[in-house]
Amino acid sequence: MLERLKRLFAGKPPGPDLGEVADWAQRRGHAFRRARDDTGFVIEGTLEGKPWRLEWGPPQRPYIAGRELRLRMELAMPSEAQMLLLSRPLLESLERQTYEQFTEGNQTQIGTSTPEEMRWLVMFPKINLGSVPELKGHFAAVAGQEAIGLAWIEGPLANALVQARGTLLAADPPFVLMVLRNRGYLRVQLADPEPRAIGVALGLFEVSITRAMQAAAAYPDASTGWGPSTASAWQSSRADDGGSGRS
Repeated sequence: MLERLKRLFAGKPPGPDLGEVADWAQRRGHAFRRARDDTGFVIEGTLEGKPWRLEWGPPQRPYIAGRELRLRMELAMPSEAQMLLLSRPLLESLERQTYEQFTEGNQTQIGTSTPEEMRWLVMFPKINLGSVPELKGHFAAVAGQEAIGLAWIEGPLANALVQARGTLLAADPPFVLMVLRNRGYLRVQLADPEPRAIGVALGLFEVSITRAMQAAAAYPDASTGWGPSTASAWQSSRADDGGSGRS
């Protein structure tokens, strides 16, 4: 309330009321701050002692409308551990866009300006989700190695996705989970950043990271360490700016 009064007297238009989100983050020991332009916020916390970053604000991908919630965390993973899971409507939309780009533009290759998610759909084979039939109608996945991808999805992550279908993912919004050698991230379209939705997204992300590390560790070349914060899914802005980077 005090912050909103300060903004009112300063002549600034009030941003979204984020008091409940700030309280939620504080109760869980996370750092919270508004974005510098007052169009969103940043929450930072840790998993197994390593930092993650959550942002809510204007979308950084054209397939997300309105507002986007995104999470990222730096990792150290073997090169074989490259996995992507996304909502099925988003898969169909990206595949259609990719096809149209190639057929209408007579392209022979995908450029670096194309979102990474679209490039992966061309590069990697789809994972057969027959062993997790409860996901097949709503999600799709690709991976560099299907065995690692299945080990990532089956069990706890599949259960968390099924539960999220009743809340955060009930309407099949654009949704992405992605794991690379040096990072993991989540993106989801989210108009209203109420604490329950944020909690579900963070829970999904934490399960995804934990399961990715476990799945990768089952392979001889797997790395069990956590990488330094060098590469990121977003080009990070300075830690003190309160804003969002872009990818």
